[in-house]
Amino acid sequence: MTPDLISILMPVKNTASFLNACVDSILSQTYPHWELIAIDDHSTDSSFSILKEYEEKDHRIKVLKNKGDAIIPALQLAFKNSNGQLITRMDSDDIMSSNKLEELSHILIEKGEGSLAVGLVEYFSDSSLGEGYKKYADWLNNLSYKEIHFTEIYKECVIPSPCWMIWKKDLERCEAFDPDIYPEDYDLCFRFYKEKLNILPVLKTLHLWRDHGNRTSRNDPKYLDNQFTSFKVQKFLEIDYHSSSNLVLWGAGKKGKNIAKEFIRHHIPFKWICDNKNKIGKDIYGIILEDYNSLPFLPHQQIIISVSSPKDIKEIQQWLTENNISNYYFFS
Repeated sequence: MTPDLISILMPVKNTASFLNACVDSILSQTYPHWELIAIDDHSTDSSFSILKEYEEKDHRIKVLKNKGDAIIPALQLAFKNSNGQLITRMDSDDIMSSNKLEELSHILIEKGEGSLAVGLVEYFSDSSLGEGYKKYADWLNNLSYKEIHFTEIYKECVIPSPCWMIWKKDLERCEAFDPDIYPEDYDLCFRFYKEKLNILPVLKTLHLWRDHGNRTSRNDPKYLDNQFTSFKVQKFLEIDYHSSSNLVLWGAGKKGKNIAKEFIRHHIPFKWICDNKNKIGKDIYGIILEDYNSLPFLPHQQIIISVSSPKDIKEIQQWLTENNISNYYFFS
C-alpha cells in the first residue's frame, strides 16, 4: 500500500534569517512521504536563493514565485500545485517538531475523512517573549485538552494556523484558499466550523511558533484586532443566527458598542442588556439598555456576550448555568 503523501504549503516572504532552521525541521521529519511547496512572495532578501538551494538537493521540495501579492494568492498557488492526499500549512519562520507530520497524519488516517487534526503549539523568541502570545498559545492548547475548539470560535481563531492537517477532499469541500478574506486563517477556521469537521487533537507539542518583530501578524493592518469585530459578526450572521430568535447583546463597553453598530448596519433587531447599574436605562444608538435579569424570561434567545475579562466571563457563565441558559456566544 502506498503511504499517503502530505503536501506542505509554505508562503515565504523575507524570512531568510529563519529559513534554514525551518526547512531543516521539515527535512528531519520521521514521516518521509511529503512534498514541500514553497511560494516566494516577492522577497527582497535571500529567501528565494536559499529555497532554490534546498530544491536542488531534495526532489521533494518545489519552489515557485507568487504570481499575485500576499499570502492568499501564495496559498492558492501552492494548493494548485499540490499532489498530496493530506494537506498541511507551514510558516517559514517557524519550526516543526520532528514527529509533527507523523502524528497528525496517523490520527487522520485512523479516523478517515471529515476530520481535522491539530497539535499543541509553543511560542519561542530570540529575545523576550510577549505575554500575549504565550497566553494565546496556552489558550489554544487548553482547547485541545478539553476538546472544545468550536465552542470558543467567536473569541479568537481556535485552530493554530500552521499546526493542522486535513484530507485534501475535505479542504476542497471547505473552499480551500479560494475566498479572498483576511484574516485568512480565521476565515478558514470558520469554514471548518460551518462544515462541521471533527477536530482531532494530538496532545503533543508539534509546532514551535517563532515570535519576532517582523512577523506578519504584528505588522500587517489586515491582522489588527480592531478589524475582527465586523468579521466575527458577519460570520455569526452567516452561520449561527436565526432570524426567528430573540437576539440579545450583553455588554455596552467599546466592543459591545461596535457589535451593536454592526447589528444596526445589517438591520438586525436585538435586545441590549448589561449588568452595569450606571448604564441600565440609558439610550445608546436609539436602544435602551436593560437589566440582564430580564433574560431568563425571554424565549428563544441567542445571546452575544461582549465582555473579555476572565473574571466577568466566569461569573456570567455561572449565572447562565444557574438560569438554564445555554444558547450563548462569547465575543472577546
